[in-house]
Amino acid sequence: MAQFKAGVIGCGGRGKGHARGWVASEDVELVACADPFEESRTPYMSEFGVARGYEDYREMLEKEDLDFVSVCTWIRMHHDMIVDVAKSGVRAIHSEKPIAPTWGEAKSLYQTCVDNDVVITFCHQRRFEKQFVKAKQLLKSGAIGDLYRLEGNCPNLFDWGTHWFDMFFFYNDDIPAEWVMGQIDARGGREVFGVPVEGSGLSWIRYQNGVEGLLATGGTNVQHMQNRLVGTEGVIEVIGGRDNPPLRMFSKSEWTEPSLDDMDQTNATTTSVLDLVDAIKSGREPELSGRRAMAATELIFSTYESSRRRARIDLPLDVDDSALLTMLEDGSVTMDNG
Repeated sequence: MAQFKAGVIGCGGRGKGHARGWVASEDVELVACADPFEESRTPYMSEFGVARGYEDYREMLEKEDLDFVSVCTWIRMHHDMIVDVAKSGVRAIHSEKPIAPTWGEAKSLYQTCVDNDVVITFCHQRRFEKQFVKAKQLLKSGAIGDLYRLEGNCPNLFDWGTHWFDMFFFYNDDIPAEWVMGQIDARGGREVFGVPVEGSGLSWIRYQNGVEGLLATGGTNVQHMQNRLVGTEGVIEVIGGRDNPPLRMFSKSEWTEPSLDDMDQTNATTTSVLDLVDAIKSGREPELSGRRAMAATELIFSTYESSRRRARIDLPLDVDDSALLTMLEDGSVTMDNG
């Protein structure tokens, strides 16, 4: 008999990803799900053998004795849902990212979990994807000497950027950041899961160990790479696109394509769930802990704030809003390309 019971809020694509993790665990039984749309909820119950489905997640929390809850809904719903779940008596929450639309909401929901002794993780699952793990292994082996710069490229600082900011911390052993300097242009922006994102942006980060990070967003490609690790004796690149190798390295005056055959092939979201279960059993900090996710999230809102102030932001960040959302609301920036 399973040791723990789990429930999922949100029966869409990411909710299915979390469900595959819960059902893969011998220690957990996925007993309930909640989604206001019956056309999503009923097939989900059938696919994953979920006994009970609810239209309202609050009814699920009231009627079910749950140890774990996944929150797989749109970003603006995260705060109230996570606060409600944290107060319901669960042991742990596994949420989708980004954490919240504003820095104040992110701090509030995280603090509620801390106050209620609830472990919370956010699905920055790339910490478990084989090409990123391999890149860190090569770095730690000394293959490119000492790390001194991290670079990244993605569509936006918020929905995509949360992953790359987190990966910068991952490669750099979660050393805290000292300051952020950035610029954003709202023109050409759009909404992602109900939250506006910039059209293009730049974020420059200094970490306490002297390593620096640069994330470029929008119409950039940076030679088609997703992450670049620059060392004193070489470069490692994690590359995007179906027609490109997942990983390549420049070392000892030549480019090579390191093999990933020796890496864990388990789906990264599944692994993120299994890691949380193991952390609860052992008492250790989960790899995708809320503490680490908050550090990455602070870089997002600090970049926005740097653009608003036209100045470097020394951490910790001392505002609660999202500078981008505030500037859009007061008309000081616009997404209009005209």
